[in-house]
Order: sequence, then C-alpha cells, then structure tokens
Amino acid sequence: MLKLLGAVLIVLAGTLAGFKRAAQYADRPRHIRALIAAFQRLETEIQYGYTPLPEALRRIGMQTKEPLRAFFLTAADEMNPPHNHSAEEAIRRAMEAHWSSASLRGTEKEIVRQLSCTLGTSDRPNQSTHIALALQQLKQEETAAREDQGKYEKVSKSLGLLLGALIVILIF
Repeated sequence: MLKLLGAVLIVLAGTLAGFKRAAQYADRPRHIRALIAAFQRLETEIQYGYTPLPEALRRIGMQTKEPLRAFFLTAADEMNPPHNHSAEEAIRRAMEAHWSSASLRGTEKEIVRQLSCTLGTSDRPNQSTHIALALQQLKQEETAAREDQGKYEKVSKSLGLLLGALIVILIF
C-alpha cells in the first residue's frame, strides 16, 4: 500500500512539473502582449501627453497587471527622489528585482534594456522612434512565443506524466 502511494505521488509530481512548464509556455505570449501594450501607452504618454518619464512609468504600472505592474512601479520609484536614478539605471534595477517573476526570456530583457538607454536622454521624436522599434521587435518575439507555445505546451504536459511514470517503473 505504501509503495502504491509513493508511486502515485511520483507520477503526480512529474505531471505537476509538466503542467508548470506548459503554463510558462502559455504565459510568455500573454506577458509579451502586456509589455507591448505598456510600451504603446508609454509612447502615447511621451509623444502626446508630455508626461515626465517617472510619472508616465507610474501611470503605466497602475494600469498594468502583475507581474509587469511591479516592474514599472519600481522603475518609476527608482527615478524619483530619494534615488534619482537615470531611466537606464532605474529600469535595470527594476529588471533585476522583478524580471524573473514574468515568463519572459533574455531576448525581451535585451529589447527593454536597449530601449532604456534612450528613454529620457533624447527628444520626443527620437524616443518615439526607439519605442516603435522595440514594439516591432517585441511583436516578432510574440509570434515566436506563440509558435513555441503551439509546439511545446502539450509536449510538456505529456512529458511530465511520462517521466513520472518512468521513474516509478525504474524504482519498482
């Protein structure tokens, strides 16, 4: 009876691990879409609202869902007193603190890092151009993420169950 319970727990653990991995594949396109929407709002705030960057980041953070909400709010806080960091430094610190909680990869992180180098250091049209470039790159990443989701989501679920079953077979 105890062996059976152990076997069920091992299979259950493998299945849950597979489902967790599949959820990461499902979350990535959604998080990229949220990042795209946030940068579109940022472009609007900069181009038409003439909003200072820390205030624009705070507004975007208030409108965005987690896990990106904390990222934008932290970046805004880092730019305000008492920290008074540049946009590049504030976004870098926000990425260090909150990037791992999102299902985003290094390519999206690099896009945001490159964008942060120009935010707050150039005129409105130049910033708008850089945001548009970042949006284009993020849309390409979203397409790739959807393809990955289609390829690997079901495989991850099945693989988790099968690995759990394999471990049970090897143990017993």
